[in-house]
Parts: sequence; structure tokens; C-alpha cells
Amino acid sequence: MSESTSFLAPLMRAFVYYRKASGRWNEASYEVNLSLFDKHCEKCYPNASELSQDMVDSWCSRRETETNNSCRSRIYPVVSFIRYLRKRGMTTVAEPAVPRKEPRTYIPHAFTEAELKNFFAACDSIPATPTTEEQLSRRITVPVFFRLLYSSGIRTNEARMLKREDVDLDGGVLNIRYSKGHAQHYVLLHDSMLSLMRQYDGVIGKMYPGRVYFFPARNRNGGFHKASWVQRNFNEMWCHHNSGNAVPYELRHNYAIENINGWTDVGFDFNAKLLYLSKSMGHSVLESTKYYYSLVPRLAEIIEAHTNEGTVIPEVDYESY
Repeated sequence: MSESTSFLAPLMRAFVYYRKASGRWNEASYEVNLSLFDKHCEKCYPNASELSQDMVDSWCSRRETETNNSCRSRIYPVVSFIRYLRKRGMTTVAEPAVPRKEPRTYIPHAFTEAELKNFFAACDSIPATPTTEEQLSRRITVPVFFRLLYSSGIRTNEARMLKREDVDLDGGVLNIRYSKGHAQHYVLLHDSMLSLMRQYDGVIGKMYPGRVYFFPARNRNGGFHKASWVQRNFNEMWCHHNSGNAVPYELRHNYAIENINGWTDVGFDFNAKLLYLSKSMGHSVLESTKYYYSLVPRLAEIIEAHTNEGTVIPEVDYESY
């Protein structure tokens, strides 16, 4: 996180240290929104020496341009910060009200075989020029990174923050420590993906000896790639030969849907397959996995016939990037 510049600096440093030490630091959300809150306090309350209710409420109130869900995403890091301070007797400021969740109607892009073939062909055709270390790293990382998303169904953040020590290249198992909801889980790699990961590890290891992250970012002092790196490279590869809108997270949706599509003739074995898929994808509850039933033709009817259950498609939130 960028250094705090307001009077909140020592409190924010302690909070960030606590979240990171407990494995609950979400860079994509917390870093950006805490920094914005810090700048808000410095700009609007330049003479303040302690946190006030007005500071928090003025920042956390829902804006006219926001939906409930976008407001929740923006203010939740600040809510967590206030909770941290209150539990330690560092403030008497009350937690701001968090808007109620709204059901989402998002339908992910349905990849065709041709689109995926075009996309990965573009990933494999990144030019070798300019011959800089950064371009070479990108050329060998992009094809492996996106194939990992496609073949394992892990979240984009999980892939970005995957540490080298958490990749078992002998057994082919990923230890996903950083996850949505901080639920650690394990992912078994397909043999072809494991072979590709081994090749990549050998090459990238020579470029970045002693690296911490499996996919190191050259310009971040040995850190991991930003979410913007994932989106930018995905867009560039996608637009080479494909049209329409798609985002990298939809490779995770594709993984779930392709797996579920193969269950239509398995009878009662789908219960075990559902549980395995749910654990592999890092879902804390089965209801999150059941969301994908609505995206697979006829599967809801088949499952209902097998289980005698009524509604099997729950109302769930779309997962964040």
C-alpha cells in the first residue's frame, strides 16, 4: 500500500501489518480504497488530528452514481479499518452502515472453441521484440498464466499472488493461500498443465533466481503482477482475432461450465463431482457452485429429477476480480 499521508498514517500502517500478518490482505480492494480514504481525510480535514464520525460517514455514504454493490466494494475496507480500531479501543467512531447486497444478473461470456483457439494462438505469438527482459518475461508468462486460469478455474487474484513455494511441481498441486474469503484450498493440475508449469519454472527461474512469486513482475521489485496487467494482456490477446466482450475472470466460469457439461449422464455421481468442483474452485458453500447450473442447458432439470429438490439455482453474488 502507498504510504499514508494524513494523520491516520500510524494507524493505517498497523492495520495493514495486521491484515497481512493474518493472511487477510486484499491488495486489489484494500490498497486502493484505503489510500483513497486517506486522501479524502487529508484533503477535506487538513487540520484534523484524530478520526471523526463525519470523516467516515462523508466517505462511506452511497453516492448517486453508485449501486449498492459498488458502494459495498468501495467502503468495506474502511469498515474493516474502523472495526480494527474499535476492538483495540483506538476510536469511538461507529461503523458506517453497509448497503444491502443486490442480486446480480450478470451472464458470463460463453466461449466458443474457435474463440479459445484464437485467444491462445495470440498468446503463443507475442513477438520477441523489443528484446528487453520485460518483453521476454511477458512472452513466456502470458501463455502459461492464461492457460492456468483456463485449465484450473482458479481466480485471477489467486494466480497473480501464487507463490513459488506453493506450487508442487512434483505432485502437481497448487496450494492456494490467498483466496476470496481467505479460504485456503488445493488445486490439482492437469498433466499437460503441470508439464507446461515445469518448463516455465525452469526458464523464469533463470531470469529471476530466488523469486517469491511463481509469476514475478519485473517492475515491482520481485512482487506479483497487478490486476491491470492481467486485464491489459487479456484484452490484447482477445482482440487479435475475436470480437465481442470478454474478461479474464470468465475463464473461471468456462472451467466450471465445461466440467458441469460432462455430468449429464453420470447419474447420482454428480454429488461427489459437485463437492470436488466446489472445493477445487475455493467455494466456501455449495450454493456458490450451484450458480453455474443456470448457465448449463437442461442441467437444472436433470439435477432436480435426481434429487427431488425444488429450486437448485440460488441467488448468489458474482465474484469479484
